[in-house]
Amino acid sequence: MNEQVLTILLFGSMLLVVFSGLPIAFSLGGIAVVFILFLEGPSFLTSIVMNTFGQSTNYLLVAIPLFVFMSSMLEKAGLAEDFFDAVQRWVGGLRGGLAIGTLLMSIALAAMVGISAASTAILGLVALPAMLKRGYDKKIALGSIQAGGALGILIPPSVLMIILALFGQLSIGELFIGGIIPGIILGALFILYVLIRCILQPHLGPSLPSDQRANWKQRFTSFRIMVFPILLILAVMGTIFFGIATVTEAAGVGALGSIIVASAYRRLTWYRIKEACYGTLKISCMIMWIVIGAKCFTSVYTLIGAQQLISDALTAVPGGAWITVIAMELILIILGCFLDPGAITMITIPIFIPIVRTLGFDPLWFGILFVIIMEMGYLTPPFGMNLFVMKGVAPKDITMGDIYRSIIPFVGLQTLALIIIMVFPALATWLPSLMID
Repeated sequence: MNEQVLTILLFGSMLLVVFSGLPIAFSLGGIAVVFILFLEGPSFLTSIVMNTFGQSTNYLLVAIPLFVFMSSMLEKAGLAEDFFDAVQRWVGGLRGGLAIGTLLMSIALAAMVGISAASTAILGLVALPAMLKRGYDKKIALGSIQAGGALGILIPPSVLMIILALFGQLSIGELFIGGIIPGIILGALFILYVLIRCILQPHLGPSLPSDQRANWKQRFTSFRIMVFPILLILAVMGTIFFGIATVTEAAGVGALGSIIVASAYRRLTWYRIKEACYGTLKISCMIMWIVIGAKCFTSVYTLIGAQQLISDALTAVPGGAWITVIAMELILIILGCFLDPGAITMITIPIFIPIVRTLGFDPLWFGILFVIIMEMGYLTPPFGMNLFVMKGVAPKDITMGDIYRSIIPFVGLQTLALIIIMVFPALATWLPSLMID
C-alpha cells in the first residue's frame, strides 16, 4: 500500500472517529495504535511510547498548569464581575456601551485567562443577562461575547501558543509578545463595529438611562478593582519582554501573583484555592491527553511518509510562495470547523512550519496568523467551541440559530484582521524584535 493511500486512510479514519463523538485525544491515539499494529506490529509500540513520553515531559509544558491556575484563581475570586461593573461605569452611557464594555473586559480577561472557552463562559454569565435586560439585540449581545472570548488565545498568556511553540519549535516568549498588537487590532475592530452599528441603529444597543449612569467619582473609584489585575498582567509580560524570566518562570510569577491579588481584595479562602486547583487539574489533564494522543498520531504519519507527502504537495502548488501560504490557511480554516484548535496545532504545525521556513517567510508571523485562524475555529459551525459554551450559559429561549447568526460579522472581522497581518507582517514581528534576551 503506497503512502498516498495510507495518508488518505489515516486522516479519513481520524475524521470518521472524531465525528462519531469520541474525544479528540482518544480518537488520535486510538487511530495511531491501530495503524501501528497494522503496519509494523506490536513491537513498534515501544518507540511510540518513548516519543510520547519525551514530548509530555517537556519543560515548556509546566507553564500550562501555572497559567491555568492563575486564570482559575482570578475567576474564583470573583474579579470578573467587579471588572465588568468597573468598565460599565465608563462606557455604559454610550450606545452599545454594554457590548463595548464586554469587549474591553474580554481583552482584560484574555490577558488574565488565556483560554477561550473559559473567557466565553465568564462573559456569558456576567454580561449577557445585563445586555438582554436592557433591551440589546440578541445578535449583538451574543456575537460580542463569543468574539471577545475568542481573543483569549491571541492576547497573551495563551495556552494554545505554548502548544504551538512546542510543536513548531518556536519561542513562546516571542509568540506571546507578537500576539499583543494583533490582539489589540482585532479587539479594536470588534469595538468599532459595535459602536458604528449601534450609532446607525440605536435600537440594537441602547445606552443606559441618565439616572443609571455613574458619576465621575464612581468612575475613578472603579479603578481600584482594576489596579492589581493590571499590575499582575504587566508583571508577567514584563518579565518575559525584558528577559528577566522564561515563560515558565513568568507563569510561576502569575500563579503566585493571582493568590496575592485575591488576598489583596480579601477574597482568598481555602475553598477558592481548592476550587482553583481542581479546575487547573481538569483543564491540564485534558490538554495533556490531547498532547499524548496528537504525538502518537504525528509519529504515525511521519512513519508512513505522510508528512513529506503533504509538504511536497503544498510546495508544488502553482502560483508561488504566497499561494502556498494561502492554501495552508484555507486548510486550517476548514479544519477549524471540525477539530479542536489544540489538535489542529499538533497535527499541522510540524508540517506547516518547515514549509514556511523553506518559502522564506518568518515562522513567528505565520504562527500569529495561525492563532487568528484558530480564533475563527472557535466561532465557526458546526463544531465551534464557543458556540456550544454560549448555548450552555445562555437563557433557554436563545436558539443555536441565534448563536450561529450572531457570529457572522465577527468572523468577517477576524478575516479582515488576518488579511491586515498578512499584508503588514511587522504588526506581529516588531514587538518581539525589541525583546531583551
